[in-house]
Amino acid sequence: MYTGPTSTTQGITLERHILERQLSIPGATGDFTGLFQQIALAAKLINSRVRSAGLAGVLGLTGDTNVQGEEVTKLDIFANNVLVRSVEAGGHLCVMASEENEGIIPIPDRFATGKYVLMFDPLDGSSNIDVDINIGTIFSIHRRLTTGRHGGEADCLQRGASQVAAGYVIYGSSTVLVYTAGQGVHGFTLDPAVGEFFLSHENIRIPTKGKIYSVNEGNTYLWSEGVRRWVEGMKTPGPDGKPYSARYVGSLVADFHRTLLKGGVFAYPADQKNPQGKLRLLYEAAPMAMLAEAAGGAASEGSRRVMEVVPTSLHQRVPLYIGSSEDVAAAERLLRET
Repeated sequence: MYTGPTSTTQGITLERHILERQLSIPGATGDFTGLFQQIALAAKLINSRVRSAGLAGVLGLTGDTNVQGEEVTKLDIFANNVLVRSVEAGGHLCVMASEENEGIIPIPDRFATGKYVLMFDPLDGSSNIDVDINIGTIFSIHRRLTTGRHGGEADCLQRGASQVAAGYVIYGSSTVLVYTAGQGVHGFTLDPAVGEFFLSHENIRIPTKGKIYSVNEGNTYLWSEGVRRWVEGMKTPGPDGKPYSARYVGSLVADFHRTLLKGGVFAYPADQKNPQGKLRLLYEAAPMAMLAEAAGGAASEGSRRVMEVVPTSLHQRVPLYIGSSEDVAAAERLLRET
């Protein structure tokens, strides 16, 4: 469990943290550092608009639906555009993909291209915007597979285990950027007074077993018997005489951030309405799975690691059980037995 910053982490910016790691890697070119600088800039711009959304006239719906069939909010469009505009000119990417776009997002011909692929959910939990509940941005970075100037869909359709980095930004009581490049998970809190992200959560580790479960129990009637039994088991007092506590925000970033810091398990199971699952593999499940595993936790779609699922389409969905390793393993066991 995270216990707070130490004297050795104070004053370390996100840029310095990534640069120091770049300098420790022989042959590093600085592309990764440059890309992260652009993502951090996008996060600051989105945060500024989120903080003033009620005053800036960007609350509410646009009247459109996205490729997922979901109603699009004004802030969805703003966040999507900000991310694209912030990273497209840097020369670090060959292609992008977003939850809000049906197809890939090419790099305009007037800009140089690079060796990385960026996929993102620009504003996770956007249905909660109008009621002031935490929302966030999720991102995933791969190395390109194709050759030539521009990347393509094949560069995006890589399994989670191929990610070189993943992270999210949560816009809440404070704005926190959490990322992993495969070795440790680190969180940076935005200081609005100076406009910089400072290291506040160094080397986050998920407890092996937690005391909180997070699932939308309004879907109980749609679940399989195995899922119902698993959730009922969470409510049964354990050896310490206490059941798990229930916490559910309805924003993946918010629910996962709590799980990452405090332990336990978050789940969005498959059900009769969503037999393939609800969460998007490329933009939500795979990046969160990389973070969970890098912090000592686990992420499963019920029978195998999310990181091993090979995507076949840009908007593929999967079930998700993620959090403390023992809690995820317990869910897998019960699902296998029923």
